[in-house]
Amino acid sequence: MTFDCYGTLIDWERGIVAAVSDLLDGVGGGLESERVLEQYGRFEPEAERGPFRSYREVLRDVARAFGEAYGVVVGEGAADGFASSVSRWPPFSDTVPALAALATRYRLAVVSNVDDDLFAGSSRMLGDPFTAVVTAQQVRSYKPAPAHFHEVLRRLDLPRERVLHVAQSLYHDVAPAKGLGFTCVWVNRRAGRGGGGATPPSDARPDLEVPDLASLARLAGLVPASDVNKAQG
Repeated sequence: MTFDCYGTLIDWERGIVAAVSDLLDGVGGGLESERVLEQYGRFEPEAERGPFRSYREVLRDVARAFGEAYGVVVGEGAADGFASSVSRWPPFSDTVPALAALATRYRLAVVSNVDDDLFAGSSRMLGDPFTAVVTAQQVRSYKPAPAHFHEVLRRLDLPRERVLHVAQSLYHDVAPAKGLGFTCVWVNRRAGRGGGGATPPSDARPDLEVPDLASLARLAGLVPASDVNKAQG
């Protein structure tokens, strides 16, 4: 199984809103979370256009774009702090036990639009369960470009027919992965909520939709460790 990380395993909407709130501390009237996410979904792709730059550089531009949008001067230190916050964004509550359960049967890999050092912090929170990690820094490209997917197949040494791609973003992941012939699971973390959050819209169609990673583990016949603990309790 290959996974997107931020939005699928890591609660990036919670992380984004918290990081923007810290960045724009003191904005009168507070911030509306869905508006912040929608803005992030515009600012990030804009910052990724053109020649490849590190994700830290991309996020510094995103920080400055938020500053311009809200009339706040964002200095270099604040922009750097915003970028560094990614490695501290929290996992969803079901992620770690579900990954542990899935890892008992499958090799797990990550394809993520991030720098190596930022992902290292996230991976530790996730229990470091991955046999392969493909980052934007390594392939010098950002999804939905296909480089991540070609590289993970090379590292896993598997045909795409034996790989299941699991992701929250239809735009960044499901659309390009389906275009390359992957079978895809959409982890619809926003089920029941309107809008696309921090991801641009897409009409890509997954092969399966689940509301969270625990549901995928149960469908695979695996019970996440958290469910075992509840049953024992």
